[in-house]
Amino acid sequence: MFKAFRKWWKYIGAKFNKNFDDRADPAVQLEQALSEAQDQHRRLREQAVNVIATQKQSELRLNAKMGELEKLNATARQALIMASDASKSGDTAKAAQYNSAAETIANQLIQVEKDVEGLKTMVMDSTQAADQAKAAVAQNSRLLQQKLAEKNKLLSQLEQAKMQEQMNTAMNQLNETVGDDVPTLSEVSSKIEARYAKAKASSELQETNVGARIQEVEMATANIEAQSRLSQLRDELGLTAAKQVAAAPAAGEISAAPADPAVAAVEAAVAEQAKPAGS
Repeated sequence: MFKAFRKWWKYIGAKFNKNFDDRADPAVQLEQALSEAQDQHRRLREQAVNVIATQKQSELRLNAKMGELEKLNATARQALIMASDASKSGDTAKAAQYNSAAETIANQLIQVEKDVEGLKTMVMDSTQAADQAKAAVAQNSRLLQQKLAEKNKLLSQLEQAKMQEQMNTAMNQLNETVGDDVPTLSEVSSKIEARYAKAKASSELQETNVGARIQEVEMATANIEAQSRLSQLRDELGLTAAKQVAAAPAAGEISAAPADPAVAAVEAAVAEQAKPAGS
């Protein structure tokens, strides 16, 4: 039962996180990520400052111990010199006192020397730690600068994405129905294209009719030219008078049918050629 509840709780948490990520503003999330990186860099710098401060304190203590060691060495030498002088002058009591003081100073020297060796080791370790801290801060600073540069790049890409989304939305609104009483641009374009095609078809049909009329006029003009040419041939052949006599109907007679002038001219020419020579 507990395991099932735990799975259900994790599922709800994952679903909530997914919904949150889908609805969250990327610019705000980017700012949060950079703020966290800056806080981490600040904490790292504080730690590095503490490490470097420890190294500096160790150096100060070492320098102080080195000064104390040098002073004790000088005091011990002076005590030995004074003991030697007292011994030479026959003052054994002072000589013993100076030797005792020199011995005490020697014990202090031994302890200070131990402290110096310990401080030297501490300074070396703290110096190494300080160098590592400095390198870590420098490296993290470079990474932070890269993240800041990446932030600007991502923000620019985000603005471009928003602009493209707005353009896509505008194009979709142009292609989709805005309302029941508002036609889309595509529908209006289809109507205009249909009207243009219909008008173009009607114009082409009118041009076809005009062409037929023009063809009829051209044919009539050609017939007139042919009739004129036949009349000229009749005049040259002297068939005009004969044709008029033959074609004139007798008084009181009704012609059977009107003859075509072109056909009559051809028939007369054939008849003339069919006559024997000398007739």
